[in-house]
Amino acid sequence: MANAPRMTLQTMLVLRAMLADPAKRRFGLELCAETGQPSGTIYPILARLEHFGWIEGHKESAAEHLAEGRRARYYYTLTDEGAVRARAALDQARRSRGAAANLRPATS
Repeated sequence: MANAPRMTLQTMLVLRAMLADPAKRRFGLELCAETGQPSGTIYPILARLEHFGWIEGHKESAAEHLAEGRRARYYYTLTDEGAVRARAALDQARRSRGAAANLRPATS
């Protein structure tokens, strides 16, 4: 079993959004708006990131959501290790893209 989630474009968008302010807690629909991805894409990514320990999720307290008159939200925050691994994964993806762009077609 791999020790990291698959680095799809959508996963990278979520990680970039979370790394913009690593300490900030975010809820799923907020990440949908930030990344432009639908909830059916975001929530499975969040579940995978949580499974690998890159993020932690927690349900807000009743006092928080009742005070605002809305349903409870499930918030996600990057773990310290998750932030380090996310930065490394994004750097690796950037380097891979750069290397691929430098490939030249074979000449005949």
